[in-house]
Amino acid sequence: MAARPKTKQEKLFSAAVVRLSFELQDGQYRDGFRFVYEGVLRDLGLAERDVEEYLASHRPEVEASVGIHWRDRQ
Repeated sequence: MAARPKTKQEKLFSAAVVRLSFELQDGQYRDGFRFVYEGVLRDLGLAERDVEEYLASHRPEVEASVGIHWRDRQ
């Protein structure tokens, strides 16, 4: 049985998790991040601007998924 296709929201969430995970690094993986992130965007059919907008309005949920507690950051 084939997996159901991901919705655009699910794709945006996935790409935002990848982006935020790399943002939390100290910068030593910057070149690797660009390579991986651009591949993720291409594979999911998304533009970087879409992910930036999604992250701007859904940051607490994305941070929670990577283990950041929103209350601790305010």
